[in-house]
Amino acid sequence: MKRAILTLLAMTFFGLFGNAAPLEVGSPAPTPAAIDQDGKPLDLAAIYAKGVTLVYFYPKADTPGCTKQACSLRDSYASLGGASIQVVGVSKDTVEAQKKFQEKYNLPFPLIADHDGKVAEAFHVDLIPVVGITQRQSFLVKDGKIAWVNPKAKTEGAADEVRQAAAALK
Repeated sequence: MKRAILTLLAMTFFGLFGNAAPLEVGSPAPTPAAIDQDGKPLDLAAIYAKGVTLVYFYPKADTPGCTKQACSLRDSYASLGGASIQVVGVSKDTVEAQKKFQEKYNLPFPLIADHDGKVAEAFHVDLIPVVGITQRQSFLVKDGKIAWVNPKAKTEGAADEVRQAAAALK
């Protein structure tokens, strides 16, 4: 047991749990296969084609910080949409958990059920060591390319942060 704990600590210290190089601004935006909260395929390329798109990763549906973040985006959804910003949330939760989260908080945007972590991997979003949930990060995609990255996305005030970043893109 002691050896396993030391191994986990060493792996964390030396970055063996991920720490992929973050996607850089200007990189092509990933378009991995994705499933939404209804269990239906979600075509990220088609969403990107509609305009600037926020793809935000959060650790776990219906937890305090993730709820604050989602509700901030929900409460400003009309103004974000008015600024032509699409919103897509992503976590490793199941389809069922994403559906419950969306319905409970009346979230007007799709939530990707990235249970296998392939969407997070495509965006180079690391998992939180040991617990294996997605780290909180946000990306703005414009014209099929990464236009803004925030590896430490906010929970409260997430919409203001995104609005400011999008305004700077013009």
